Amino acid sequence: MRGRLGDKVRFQHILYSIGEIENYPDGVSIEQFLKNSEKRFATIKQIEIIGEACNALTDELKSLDQDIPWRSIIGFRNISIHEYFGLDLQIVWEIAYNDLPELKEKYKSYWIPYYKYSPSYSIEIKFNY
Repeated sequence: MRGRLGDKVRFQHILYSIGEIENYPDGVSIEQFLKNSEKRFATIKQIEIIGEACNALTDELKSLDQDIPWRSIIGFRNISIHEYFGLDLQIVWEIAYNDLPELKEKYKSYWIPYYKYSPSYSIEIKFNY
């Protein structure tokens, strides 16, 4: 286990964040997305969570699927946190609408069976502050 949380919990964070992002830009054009700071910030924050969770996964788990661009996911998280005002919002849109649905399908076909979850598995995350 890397850090306090294990791979299974980090995996749940990734799936949860992808699900949240699916709701944010739903039915919104790129122009509306660019004008709506709430949708932009919410989408960016969930992408950051995905990147942070991917960064915390063990190397052993990441090595099981070399097709997932782990470095790119983590790298985008780093850019969005440290160079926020330099973010290309077109790229954020493309990640939300193109890359994440593909990543979700990959998770559903590989990672969910790996962790013996069913596709209808509902994630309940409890935050301890």
